[in-house]
Order: sequence, then structure tokens, then C-alpha cells
Amino acid sequence: MTTILEAKNLKVIRGGSLLVDVLDMEIFEGETLSLIGPNGAGKTTLLQALSYLMKPSAGEILFRGQTVGAGQRVLEYRRKLAMVFQEPLLFDTTVIGNVMSGLKIRGVGASEARRIVEPQLERFGIAHLRDRSARTLSGGEAQRTSLARAFAISPEILFLDEPFAALDPPTRESIVSDLEKVLAETKTTTIMATHDRNEALRLSDRIAVMEGGRIAQIDRPAVVMNRPVDQFVASFVGTETILEGEVRDTNETALIVGVNGSEIEVVGKGRIGEKVVLCIRPENVTLAIPDGTVKTSARNAFRGRIGRIVPLGLFHKVEIACGFALVAYVTTHALEDLSLKEGDEIAASVKATAIHVIRKSGA
Repeated sequence: MTTILEAKNLKVIRGGSLLVDVLDMEIFEGETLSLIGPNGAGKTTLLQALSYLMKPSAGEILFRGQTVGAGQRVLEYRRKLAMVFQEPLLFDTTVIGNVMSGLKIRGVGASEARRIVEPQLERFGIAHLRDRSARTLSGGEAQRTSLARAFAISPEILFLDEPFAALDPPTRESIVSDLEKVLAETKTTTIMATHDRNEALRLSDRIAVMEGGRIAQIDRPAVVMNRPVDQFVASFVGTETILEGEVRDTNETALIVGVNGSEIEVVGKGRIGEKVVLCIRPENVTLAIPDGTVKTSARNAFRGRIGRIVPLGLFHKVEIACGFALVAYVTTHALEDLSLKEGDEIAASVKATAIHVIRKSGA
């Protein structure tokens, strides 16, 4: 993989506060990297620093191996980038005028610019709006125009700062779907800041989880989701059950971990007496009525009582007390089929291979 952008010892300090502190970060050509994290984690500030909209307080940014601001002028670097913000920043002209604007700034003639932008209007479903005033556009139409303008200049890197946060769900789904196709077609290197895990999972080749201005973990989506490096990352990426325990027994492939008087078998390495954290994603927990008729191949089977059932749209969150707090997600159909109610006894099972182990000692 070719590194297109790199940040080294990057710091952003404003008002005496350290907003970004990134030791080393590489972005590979053609990939989509999402920055996720809670409010105030530094996602937007890092995006602004990488695009040089905000000058870093320390460190360096290298574009294709050359330091930005030294061997390569900042303006020259920024003309190779495109940015789309949460709020569309459109000129008071027509849709096609906006989409052509970046090309005109770069000295492309009107007829050539029109030829270049026509495919972008089609890609983002706004060809029928080409002569409409930007003032009359809906939020979704305006954001489509912003995206078309960004892709029209064929940027070497595209920066997206919470681009869909202000849109209603149907509009967001439609635009994300179109963007997904365009990124697959163009292989444009993209860095996106978002608080939406689902968007990040859908669009990204890699995900960087940020906390307090630092990158807590950066890896492929499946790794970040299923093998978080610490409890913060686990919690942020949707691990509902995070248990602290102690290794009681080991063999070549598995551990027996004691948690609140219960024993949980997990696949992993550790030493007897070692403190560990177990991470169990809710979709990996299977529920059944405890009548003795349901068999499971899972190594871990627990009986408990349902404390709460929370509807979450297409599925329900079931909170279970079984010596420790365990959370499962079930579909509405499964909930009705099992006739689950708060206060009911329930059997829960989890495969040993579905539990991620974090060794607190780091050993």
C-alpha cells in the first residue's frame, strides 16, 4: 500500500488546551478512513489540521513524502484536496455553477468545466436540478451538490466532516448509498469524521477511534469492532457487556475466567491469577426459554432473569441478570416467538470464540 498522507508528532493546541496529539498516522492511497469518537474527541480538529485549514502547533504533515509548508507550499497542497462539511457551503448561483466553481478557480474553461461536471451531476442524482438556484435546494439536495463539486475536481484526498449529520434518515441513507458507489468507482482517498458507527462501518476500509485528541485504535472495521484494544474502545463501538475478571485456569487454547462467582470460558492466552476484561457483543448472545429442550454447542450457558427490554427499532435490547449483567440483541420476531417479558427466567449462551479478552497487564 502506498502512503499518500502522514502525520508525525502532530499536536494542535488552542487556548492552552491540547486538542490533538497524534504520534504517527498514515493514510493509504485509495482507502477510506473514518475518524470516530465522542463529542470533543478531536475528530474535526484533526481533519482540519490534516487539510491545513488549521495550522498544527507542532509536528509535521507529509503529502506523498514531502512536508507540507516546507518543500511544498500549503496552497499547492490544498488545491489537491476537496472538503465537504456538515453544512453545505454553496455560492449564490445555480447548481451547475456551484459544481463547476472548483474547476473555474483552477483555471478550467467554462465549456470544459461543463463537460467534466455533467457525469458528477448524474452520479449524485442532481442532473435535473442543474439550473436551479442553490437557495431553493433542500438539505439533501444541497449536500449532493457539495459532493458533486468535490468530486468534480478529482481530488487526491477528500475530507468529509460529519457530512450527513444534519439529514433525515431516508435522505441520509440515499446519499450514503450513492457515495458508497462513487467511492468504489473512483477509489478516491477519503478521510471522514463521523459520530455514526454504522456509516463508518459501511464506508470505511479502516476506522480510527479517537479519545481526548489521541487515536486509541486504528485498524480494519472488523478488528476494531471485535477486538478492541481497551474498555473505552469496546464501549464506544457497541460492546454492551464488559466484565472484569480473573483467570482461574488455563489450557493450550482457552482460559477459565471468574466473574462475580461465575466461570466463563474464553479462547485466549493468560496466566492464572491475571486480571482480564471480557468483551461480549450483544449480537453474539443467544437466548432460549430454560425448559431443558434447547441444546447449545456454546461452552458458556447461563440462567438468569430479564431485567429490562428496550426497543431499538429493528431489534430489542434485552438486559439479563445472571450473576453478572449480560446484554443481548434480539429481533422483534424472536422476541415475540419466545414471548419474552421483563421478569421472565431466560437461558443465555455465548460461544467461547465470541468473547474478546483484554489483558489488563498488557502481557
